Amino acid sequence: MPTVKGIPGPYRFFFYSFDCNEPKHVHVQRENQVCKFWLEPLDLSKNYGFSPKELGEIRRFIKIHKDNIVEAWHGHCG
Repeated sequence: MPTVKGIPGPYRFFFYSFDCNEPKHVHVQRENQVCKFWLEPLDLSKNYGFSPKELGEIRRFIKIHKDNIVEAWHGHCG
């Protein structure tokens, strides 16, 4: 599970290798909570435990660091 480097804060942004056949997306984890966001267009795919408020914060993190996340996606998935 490669982690996207350079994103500060309490969240871990990562990919699963077996997900590379799906459209670009990123998984986000904090403690036992995890969610998945599609990147183009930016949209929540799945959520397991995050509050709506925190999902908004995660969305803002993704918007700010989207270029870095997409670059990491291409570096991992080709």
